[in-house]
Formats: sequence, C-alpha cells, structure tokens
Amino acid sequence: MKYKLVCFDVDGTLIDNLTFSWQLFHDHFQTDEHKRDDAKRKFYNKEISYREWAEHDIQLWKDRNATKQGFFDAIDNGKLRLMEGAMETLLELKKRKLKLAIISGSLNIILEKFIPDCNDIFDDVFLSRIYFDEKGSISKVEATEYDMEGKALAMRKIAERENIRLGECAFVGDYLNDRKIMEEAGLGIAFNCRHDELKKVADVVIEKKDLREILRHII
Repeated sequence: MKYKLVCFDVDGTLIDNLTFSWQLFHDHFQTDEHKRDDAKRKFYNKEISYREWAEHDIQLWKDRNATKQGFFDAIDNGKLRLMEGAMETLLELKKRKLKLAIISGSLNIILEKFIPDCNDIFDDVFLSRIYFDEKGSISKVEATEYDMEGKALAMRKIAERENIRLGECAFVGDYLNDRKIMEEAGLGIAFNCRHDELKKVADVVIEKKDLREILRHII
C-alpha cells in the first residue's frame, strides 16, 4: 500500500452543508460580531495565538449561556449531515489497516453528533474540545494548537510516532487553512473545494460530493 496514513479535515469534508462550525455557533448564539472581528484581526496580525483566539470565541458562547442542547440545535437548524459516502470510505480504509486521523479546527461536538464512535475509527483526533457539566453548560475548553499551519505539525507528529514517511501520508480537505498540510502530504486531495489557491497545490481535485471518490486515489 503506497499510503499508510490518511488525515481528514471536518467542516466541508467529513460534514456536508458546513463551511465553518465556529461561524455556525456564533450565528446561533448571536455573539458580539465586533468582538469576534477584533479577535480575528489580532490573530492575523500575530498579536494573539490561535489558541487564544479560540478561547476568546468560546468565551463569547459562555457569555451567551450556551448549552450543549443549544449546540445540537444549531447543528439541526443548519441542516448539517455526514458527507455522502463518509462512513463507507472510513470503514474501507480502516479495513485495509491504514492509520486514520482527524486534523481540523472544528469542534468535538460536531463529531459527537455525526460520528459518535470516532475514537474507534480514528487513531488520532486533533480538534478543539468543549466539555459540559451536568446542567449542559460549558465547563472546560481545550482549544487545538493544530489548525492553520499547525495542521502540518500534527501530521508530522503522527508520522514520526508511527515511523511513516510524509510521502506515505494523504490529506483530504477543502479550505485555505489546509494549504500547508496539503503541500507536505504525499497525496493532497482537495475535496468539495471552492478555492483555486488550494486546488493549485492539491495532487487531486474532487468536485463530486461523495467521499468514496477518494478511495481510488489512495488504495
């Protein structure tokens, strides 16, 4: 088998009808747009880290008394669904003994909704995590360090641990923050992608919204 590790983005890749999970929840909880924009500007100006940006935005949800049920309501209202062919694709890769990873800026509550057994399917899951108390309120947050250019670092960490060359790694994603990891992976698949900048660095571009389309390029 040419590839030994396959890494996936979440929003727009494993999950359909979703561009940014964070934006979905901000819209649902009606958080302060000016505060959001200010934190985003500070991140891109390198005044704060990605983790500080994420923690800032999660605090905005806490300020709006966001509950676990509220997150699920946002998901339902957004008409999110598992990408066509996703489970079949993951199980086929798993059956062939490939290592599977999620490397995403998304949130664990999305996976809890659509892939509740994700820890049985994926060997590694890098994303931001929100924990809730018995009343459903946010109790704890673990913001990922592995979004944007950090995605490539996460892939390198897995590859080094598993003694896999980067040329034996594949990455499937759809957005501009996937560019760095896609450049480093042996196989970069731009899936359901609307950005020419990402398509240019991808080895394969798949327009059809059916994740099974990636299988012939990997196995």
